[in-house]
Amino acid sequence: MNGSTILVVDDEPDITELISLYLERESYDVHMTGDGEEAIVLAERLQPDLIILDILLKSLDGIEVCKRIRAFSDVPVLFISCKDDDTDIIHGLAVGGDDYITKPFSPSQLVARVKAHLRRQQANEQRQAGREAGERLTFDGLTIDLPSRTVIAGGKEAALSAKEFDLLVQLAQSPNRAYALDDLYHTVWGHDSMGDTRTLMVHISNLRKKIEPDPANPVYVVTVRGVGYKFNAKEGNTHVHR
Repeated sequence: MNGSTILVVDDEPDITELISLYLERESYDVHMTGDGEEAIVLAERLQPDLIILDILLKSLDGIEVCKRIRAFSDVPVLFISCKDDDTDIIHGLAVGGDDYITKPFSPSQLVARVKAHLRRQQANEQRQAGREAGERLTFDGLTIDLPSRTVIAGGKEAALSAKEFDLLVQLAQSPNRAYALDDLYHTVWGHDSMGDTRTLMVHISNLRKKIEPDPANPVYVVTVRGVGYKFNAKEGNTHVHR
């Protein structure tokens, strides 16, 4: 994990320098830019293991940067935002951001978040390498192919982000199990939510829009009142194929 390449995109030099200092202490290979257009070029050239991206860039904003990067990469994107930017956070996660951290934050908190994302990414890659060809989960109207990371919903392929796919697999591999919000966040994101589960809820909303026949009345990913979420599977309609 140490030695991983991280791209930091923020147009406030004091912030980028501070972030870089703490990440380099952990032996990460850190690259910095304050320009959105340059960030896209660097993301394609460097193929970083993680991107830290400010939403409120003065040039091309972080949401548009993330959207363009998602056209060629599933690299984890950790947004930096101000506490009052709820709408921007939702938009950022909707276009493919994996998580966010709000200003002001402690450098140690950011480093811990980076480590958790990289550990999770590495674990996903190891599981992916160990999966047998043809392994998939099937339900009524929904097929999840694990090796290819593809989902067929209602006869059509659903274009899920990497985190949406991980979230769906986590729920679907334990059908009818109710997950508390904090537990599900910790399992899929690899670190504690610190009481803020908006990231999870936005991803659930985006996932429902892509796989549910009627996102307003979900049949697969359902809310368990007072608890969190579960994958709703009727008895007898769950199959694991290898």
